[in-house]
Amino acid sequence: MSNEIKTVIKYLISIVLGILLLIVIAWLVTAGNFSIFSYFAPRYENVRRNTFEQSQAYNQGMTQEVLDFQRQYITATPSQKEALADVILHKTASYDLSKLPASSRQFIEKLRRGEK
Repeated sequence: MSNEIKTVIKYLISIVLGILLLIVIAWLVTAGNFSIFSYFAPRYENVRRNTFEQSQAYNQGMTQEVLDFQRQYITATPSQKEALADVILHKTASYDLSKLPASSRQFIEKLRRGEK
């Protein structure tokens, strides 16, 4: 084989190895990015959720919803009251009741005790 052919083959092999090296590097960067994402994403979402739960809009909305539930509960039939009580208790299960008006807190605590 002539030197020119050997040189061309060396260049082709170098180009192919260079492309493979770039593919491996791109894959490592992508995998690294995924591992960083999988580490920080849950923490980021937790901060977003905490911020949302502390927002005025969320708390006013929950207060309004509980007040609406109270009005519906007062005019409901006994079977409807049972269903409404389940819905209300489920909705407020993880909510900080201290953010509600006193009458709504008493209403929910009464439902939690099983009083009608």
